[in-house]
Formats: sequence, structure tokens, C-alpha cells
Amino acid sequence: MTGYVYELPTTGAISFAEFCIDTTGGNVYTSHIAEATQARANMRGVLKECKRMDSGERDYLRIIKVLDDYLPHVYGIIACVASGEIRLKYDPEFSWRTTLSSTLFHTSPRLRLPSLHADLASTLLTYSMALSNFSHSVVSSLGAYEYERAISEKERKDKDERLNFGVLLLCRASGIHTAIGEGVLGELERASNACGSAEGSRGGRGGWVRPPDLEKEVNAALTKMALADAQTLAIRKLLSKAAFDSTLSPGPPLPKSHPSTALIAKLHLGCAALYSSARALAMTPSKASSASGPGSGLKANFGSGSKSSGNGSGTGATAEVSADLLKYLEKETKFHTALAHKWLGVDAGESAKAGKGGEAVGFLKWAQQELEDLSGPGFSKGLSIGRGKGNDKDGDGDGKGKGGRSRKVRIEDELKSVKVFLGHYRKMNDSLTFDPVPKQSVLQALIPEGIMAVSAKAYAPPEPAFGPGSRRYEARTRRSSRDQEEDGSGSCNFGGEQTFGMEKLQVDVDAGGHADRRKKKYAAVPVFEDSSDDDDDDGIGRTATAARTYVGEGSYF
Repeated sequence: MTGYVYELPTTGAISFAEFCIDTTGGNVYTSHIAEATQARANMRGVLKECKRMDSGERDYLRIIKVLDDYLPHVYGIIACVASGEIRLKYDPEFSWRTTLSSTLFHTSPRLRLPSLHADLASTLLTYSMALSNFSHSVVSSLGAYEYERAISEKERKDKDERLNFGVLLLCRASGIHTAIGEGVLGELERASNACGSAEGSRGGRGGWVRPPDLEKEVNAALTKMALADAQTLAIRKLLSKAAFDSTLSPGPPLPKSHPSTALIAKLHLGCAALYSSARALAMTPSKASSASGPGSGLKANFGSGSKSSGNGSGTGATAEVSADLLKYLEKETKFHTALAHKWLGVDAGESAKAGKGGEAVGFLKWAQQELEDLSGPGFSKGLSIGRGKGNDKDGDGDGKGKGGRSRKVRIEDELKSVKVFLGHYRKMNDSLTFDPVPKQSVLQALIPEGIMAVSAKAYAPPEPAFGPGSRRYEARTRRSSRDQEEDGSGSCNFGGEQTFGMEKLQVDVDAGGHADRRKKKYAAVPVFEDSSDDDDDDGIGRTATAARTYVGEGSYF
């Protein structure tokens, strides 16, 4: 299992020049506005191209690079609008196809999302999804390398590093979801409140109902899910050496390279807790929409309040997260819980303490029952419903996922492993220790808390391509401030003593050009500051050579 594969959203065409007015004196931002339009068009093109490709042909790294190019431009426009250097003719609406929303016909509804912050949130959401899919692509290419008997130690370690790269990508995705939920969506609400509209409310007066993709609870759920996916890969990396050493002789006794079984159990418990919490958060929008307003049995459409063809009305879109995502979270919760019980049983079986033999049998029987329920036909049949049917999005369905070991195959492998351990420890208990097997209620009290071995990588917004916060803007501000100071000082007058930015050097000169203590003339010496660290709007450095001019009778330097 290599994680959930998102369906990336697509967006409609838009020109920033249609609603952005450059209010600066020299129309400084006209070319930058055109560049922003071009960068967004590039993003739109690559997303549409990705949608038409088969899953195995999609170049997620290219998508990430194009999104990296566009984000500084949208940050620049938002900063300029906030500072008043760019004025909006009207509130723009950005067309996006949301992919986390549940629909009647399992299609991605096209919505018109008002405000620049909504476009920024949708772009960042696409960015985090692309990172997650890129991680899935990297891990899928590795196959089940830890079970290959002919693999060399160097090759195994190289693939361990690539697996770790997948972990880092998911940690970045988790950090972006956090930034969306805790930062960008808050700015969106403040912008909506400042306009006096109901954009931030559910079904407000003439406003738009926010889709689940732009809900704080859903992004918090995606944050937890990405972290849990990352920890799943981290556990696999931790066990890769032991899995290779156990290829020829699976089951007890454990190889010396095997990590702590108690640690593995706690890591799986941490994953199960995150998946369970993520599922509860992801279901929050649907519960809120069904409980609000008259006719709670009807699910409210979302999108712009306009009745034109581009909005969400008539699409069957509802304020619910797609069934595929909810089922993925449910399956992962149950699977990691079963694995935690397995390793708690192995930990008890490997212990020499009295009474641990019965605990080992109890936990392993519990894990066996859970895995059998996961591999049952009823549960698998229910998983095939949704927009991802036939695409084998997360390795379900036919059991032939790209990752070498689909979910169904891995469940079967884990079930075989549990049976091997259970047979060994049951035989030991029946012939040597004779410990009673505790009930599940007793075993439940023995389960420790889960732990996390990974953490989200905080998202650092890129420097704006232009406007406040960019290097060009700061250089232009410094240059403008210096020019104003020079203009206010007046011109230099070498005939008198009033000068600006000059040092006065008192020298004695006589008529013949020699020093004479009886006569004194004053010569003004202008001192020009070195501006080699300055740059213009085009980013081209401009160096002014420092110079000193001495005025008076005679030459001295």
C-alpha cells in the first residue's frame, strides 16, 4: 500500500489584466500582471493534460514545478491589492473543478470561487495533492524490494533512501494542508467579512456555499492523513532490513536486525489514531450541512450564487467529502489497528515474563479476526463504489496495483504472518506456559498509546514575484527614498559653504598655489556614497563608483 491517490483538480482560464488596475505612477506592475496570467495559463494547461493521461504516464514532478512558478505571482497580486498599488475593477471569480466533493454521478463539479484567496487556497490544495501523488509514484516504482531474495545490500539501502524521499514529500504535503486550514482560509473569511458578503458562511445571503475542499475541518483531516501515510512508509523503511532477513524463514524467531516489536506496535497505533481522527474531521461538513436550514434531508448545493452554467447548481454537488476518501480512511484505521494487535502479540510472545504467553495468543487471535474481516468479500465489495471505480486508485479492486503489493495482497500476506506467529505461540502456551488467554476487554486495557515518528514540514510561502515583500520592491523603495532626500536637499553650491552630503575641507592656499597660513579658503568636497548594493526594477545591479572632488586653488591629491 502506497497511499491515497488524489484526482487532481482543473481550473478555467482567466486574465488578471481584465480586473487588475495598476495604480502606480509608472505602471510598474503591468508586465507582472501579464506574467501572472501566463503562469496561471501554464498551470491550467498542465492540469488539463494530466487529467487526460493514464495514471502511469502522469508527470507529477512537472506539475509541482509549474505550481511553484505560479504561486509567487498570486502572492504578489494579493500583496499589491492589500497595499493599494493594484486596484480590482470587480471581485474576480475563479473556476475550479473540486475533486474531494461528493457528487450524485461521481463527477468533479465545476465551481466559481470568488476572491483571490480562494484561488490561492485551491492552488495550494492542488500543490499538496500533487506532492502526495508524487510520493505514491516514487514508492510504487520500488515494488516489494524488501522481499526480493536476490537484492544486494547497496540496492536495498538505495531504495530505502527513495522510500524516505516519499516520506518527506508527504510531510511537505501535510504542512501545506496546515497552512491552508490555519492561514489562507482565515484570510478568505476576513476578506469576505470586509466585503460585507456572506462568502464565509454556509448558504449565506446571496453568497456561495463553500465546498468541502475549502473547509478547515477537511484540510485538518488531510493534514492528519498525509502524516499517517508518511508514518506508514517510515514503518516500512524501519522493517526493510528485518523483512529481507526473514524472507527465507518468516515467523519466529525474529532476526537480530528486527526493531523493537513494542515500538512497531505503538507506531501502528499512532497511524490508526490519525486515520480515525481524519475520518471524523472529514465527515464534519456533511453533518453540518444536513443539520442546517429547513429540510435537513436535502443536501445543499455549493458554489457561486449565480445561476449561470458555470456554477455548482444542477451538478448534484453536495457538501460532503467523496466516499472514496472516507472509505480509504476507514480501511487504513482498521488495518493499522490489526497490525498493532499483531505486534503487541509478538511482543508478548517474545517476552519471558509470566502470563505473557496468554496475552500473545489473545492479541494474535484478535489481529487474525480483524484481518479476516478486512479481506472478506462483503467489505471489499463495498470499497468499489465511488469516482475511483476501475482506476484502482489505492491498490484495491482487482489486487493488481502498481506498487507490487496491493492492499488485498498485503492483507493476505499479513494474515499468513499472523497465523504463523499464532501457531507458534499457541503451541508454546499449550505445552509449556499454560497461561489463560485474556478476553478482548482485558487486552484492550493493555494497549498503550500510539506514538509518531514523523512530523509535518511547515510550509514557507514563496517570496512574491513582485510588490510588497519582493526584493525588487524593497530596492525600488530604498532608491525612491534616497531620491526624495536628495531632491529635498537642494543643489550643491560650491561658491558658498552650504552643501548637502559634503564634507568641508579647510586648506591654506596662496596666490602661487602654495600653503599659506595667513590666507584661508574653503573648498567643498562632495562625498558620494557607494550604491553598489542597489538594483533597479529589472533586477540588474548598478554600481556607482565612489568619487571625491576637491575644489580650490591648486591640486593636492
